[in-house]
Formats: sequence, structure tokens, C-alpha cells
Amino acid sequence: MQQRKVNCPQCGRKVIWEVTNRFRPFCSERCKTADLSQWAQESYRIPEPMINQEEENN
Repeated sequence: MQQRKVNCPQCGRKVIWEVTNRFRPFCSERCKTADLSQWAQESYRIPEPMINQEEENN
């Protein structure tokens, strides 16, 4: 069985996806902490859906 590899969302390094990797999907604690820091600083944003003017008035 082939091991599944994913890219670390923070640095792009290849990471083996397995239960023993406690930082998955990140490659290290550093990348995991950096990602959490970006969320805390509101660097990541989830866009709101565009609302049509006609729908808004109804």
C-alpha cells in the first residue's frame, strides 16, 4: 500500500499523511503555529456571498 503524501499548507513541503504525524496536515509544529497565527491576525478571510440588490430588497 502506497503512503499518501500531501503538501504542507504553510510551506508546501511534502508530508506523509499518517496517524503518527501529530502535526498533519502540516510538516512541523512551526508551520502549524504559523498558520494559527495567521488566522488569529485575521490574515485569512472567508468571503461573503454576493447578494443581488433585488434579493436584498425582498
